[in-house]
Amino acid sequence: MFCKAEAKDTRRVYELICDMEQKELPFGGFEKIFGEQLENEDYYCLVFRREGETIAMLNLRFESQLHHAGAVAEIMEFAVDERYRNRGLGREMLARAVELARERGCMQIEVACNQLRKDTHRFYLREGMHNFHYKFSKALTGEDSGENRLGK
Repeated sequence: MFCKAEAKDTRRVYELICDMEQKELPFGGFEKIFGEQLENEDYYCLVFRREGETIAMLNLRFESQLHHAGAVAEIMEFAVDERYRNRGLGREMLARAVELARERGCMQIEVACNQLRKDTHRFYLREGMHNFHYKFSKALTGEDSGENRLGK
């Protein structure tokens, strides 16, 4: 069942995102940000529950962008429990996210994805998305080695 995330989903969404990122994030900071996003209409955390267990999440941010002169939805995080991958759930989650974006009047849905996530790239391309942009980043914590690796 698809639904909007609630505070009771905090721990499970945290676990899914840590698995996606291949590292343990600081829970206190995560919990604070997640709580703030749940209250902010510019965010929508879509979850899928099966038999009471949250097994997938897709976090959207809605914003008006000057260079589009309109609203855009961006997938910020998207994770499916490893036990439920490759069964079509990701496709269904993305389709529901597209519906939510359209309902909000968005003209486009975007996602940034690490270059190392080749399977994820194939998924987005298969679902009709295009790779038209580069995304650049710079760490501001003094830990910027320039090496791209998951889990750092």
